[in-house]
Amino acid sequence: MVPGFHYLTFGGIIALLGGSINYLLKASAENKYLAALLVLTSVVFILIAWFTRIFALKAQDRAIRAEENLRHYVLTGKLLPSNITVGQVVALRFAPDAEFPALAEKAATGNLSQKEIKQSIQNWKADFYRV
Repeated sequence: MVPGFHYLTFGGIIALLGGSINYLLKASAENKYLAALLVLTSVVFILIAWFTRIFALKAQDRAIRAEENLRHYVLTGKLLPSNITVGQVVALRFAPDAEFPALAEKAATGNLSQKEIKQSIQNWKADFYRV
């Protein structure tokens, strides 16, 4: 969590939205257009902040998939199973090398959820680079 982004920015946007809605509800007839534009601006800021976060997470998921695919190839000589989902790969990144190949196979054949994969890891390997 980045406090300036997750708390300050989102808090400011929510305050702007609340204030602009309040202004729209109390605005006189000649100020309704301006008030509606403020509400629209608040909604656009929310969408920008949301998509900024989602796009970054998608890019990180792609990088994690590539990294874990390479790690699986180095450890086993073959790529990750094709039916494994990105969510499963993201959960597998916490598994150490000794547990990774078997857990990846179990995740693919048993269709394990992210939570089940994480609970199956015996020696947790932290990921400090995800934002």
